[in-house]
Amino acid sequence: MELNRLIGFDPQLLSEVFFTAINIFILFFGLSYLLFNPVRDLLEKRKQKIAGELADAAESKKSAEAMKEEYESKLKEVSKEADAILEEARRKGKAREAEIIEEARKEAARIVERGNREVELEKKKALDDMKQELVSIASLMAGKVVTARIDTTVQDALIEETLKEMGESTWQS
Repeated sequence: MELNRLIGFDPQLLSEVFFTAINIFILFFGLSYLLFNPVRDLLEKRKQKIAGELADAAESKKSAEAMKEEYESKLKEVSKEADAILEEARRKGKAREAEIIEEARKEAARIVERGNREVELEKKKALDDMKQELVSIASLMAGKVVTARIDTTVQDALIEETLKEMGESTWQS
């Protein structure tokens, strides 16, 4: 009959199967309450934490991109400002260069003018010296010729008269 027992369903087997199933369900629900729920809660918290970190990372990325754009715009602004400063320095340098060149031209003109005045003064001085020399030579020659016949007052009057007849333009040419 044992063969019968293996295949057949007797009340003892059915009751054992029934109690075992009940025990398994109780054990499953007990373990589910004690183990699965805390694990699920832990997994849910971890999922929320990861979602929060992803949201924070996305926010940080947006903030970093905004800061990057801001820094790039500031860098462009600084670059433009540096270009403007350099352009202003070039403009001032060119203006100063033109000013220095103009001052040099004026100084050169003053030097040339002073040189021309000095040349003119030297020319007049040389003409006066030559005039005096000619007067003294003429006096000497006239003195030798007329020493015996004319006195010095008449001689000076003749020299002055001769010089007036010759005129100033003769000495300057």
